[in-house]
Amino acid sequence: MNTRLIAARVLSRVLQDGQSLTAALDHAFLSIESGKDRAFIQALCYGVCRQFHRLDFVLSQLLDKPLKDADVKALALVGLYQLNFMRVKPHAAVSETVLAVRKKPWAKSLINALLRTYLREQEGLEHKADAFQSAALSHPDWLIKHLEQDWPEQALTLLQENNLQPPMVLRVNLAKTSRENYLQRLIGQEIAAEAVSFCPSAITLDKPVPVEVLPGFADGLVSVQDTAAQLAAGLLDVQPGQRVLDVCAAPGGKTAHILESQAQLKELVAVDIDESRMQRVSENLQRLNLQAKLTVGDAAKPEDWWDGTRFERILLDAPCSALGVIRRHPDIKLLRRAEDIGPLQALQKSILQAVWPLLAPGGILLYATCSILKQENERQIQAFLAEHGDAVELPITADWGVAGVSGRQILTGESAMDGFYYARLSKASSGAKL
Repeated sequence: MNTRLIAARVLSRVLQDGQSLTAALDHAFLSIESGKDRAFIQALCYGVCRQFHRLDFVLSQLLDKPLKDADVKALALVGLYQLNFMRVKPHAAVSETVLAVRKKPWAKSLINALLRTYLREQEGLEHKADAFQSAALSHPDWLIKHLEQDWPEQALTLLQENNLQPPMVLRVNLAKTSRENYLQRLIGQEIAAEAVSFCPSAITLDKPVPVEVLPGFADGLVSVQDTAAQLAAGLLDVQPGQRVLDVCAAPGGKTAHILESQAQLKELVAVDIDESRMQRVSENLQRLNLQAKLTVGDAAKPEDWWDGTRFERILLDAPCSALGVIRRHPDIKLLRRAEDIGPLQALQKSILQAVWPLLAPGGILLYATCSILKQENERQIQAFLAEHGDAVELPITADWGVAGVSGRQILTGESAMDGFYYARLSKASSGAKL
């Protein structure tokens, strides 16, 4: 088994077939038992995706014409990534990458020549990459442009943060234990961590660890969830006896957190259009010993699944570009296109319009995305408020994020968080004038 060949095939599925990196890796790992091999393959794949635009530029400088063979191109990128970004000895990186070609003699000599030429001319090639914006920042041009338009002062920092590895953050189940007690258990396992000051359930680990070594993970004491996502439950402010709707709920982290935060709900209904992803919600709730009504359905067509009884709280974790979580899913830079944003914006609007009638008067709808684009966030909410006279925005006063025209935006990397957006909307009581 050649781990570099496996990594190249995974990357080819992403680059050539448009498959997500998570799905491609899951498929590859079905036949790999070694944890060490899995970790190395994952490091190669995530690294190449993270630095793709730089690596692709350098590769173009080494070639007389583009490589048509997707697997060979992916293998060349794997080789370049090792030589520039990993602590792999150059001779080992070259020889093992060449060996991975196997049944394509022409490609063996090509890969060998490319990598050895790169080693000889590395300084000049990297200098050229630094002078080419997309390569220097390792992002597609359209995305650089969008960020510069929306966040002119923060754009460079955002782009740099996207290329860093994110921290591993835990959500302590406060219904079962205190954060202080769990921190002590981590210390007992020699796992370095610290509490997040503005989020009572969040703990950031100094270094990622397998979930299997987390004390009490199997018993539901803790889950893995970024701090930004953990803020949703507090903003929703669920109260005893309320009915809660979680729209676009998969994979269920926020669903579980809501249930952990308030054990006396009348009911929580979680809806998602993807049956396989809804299975993950079920598995997460089972581990945590939590109960919810899980419904596979289209959020934009509640007439197909709604029972007619309104909800006091609605969480709409809207489908979005996911540009705030690029550091966790670097393949987004490769798979997302500028032309995707408009249809996503239209889908968000249709779901907002569809679920608003399901909110009881005096209730709260929390709109959330993991995007940093204003057109998916504050502009979306502004347009909704303009069209709905019974909707009023509730201010979010917090020590995190940036207050926008509407809602509050977390920019990627702030307090080590993912990029996230929240807006709280309330429905006026019957007869009330806004």
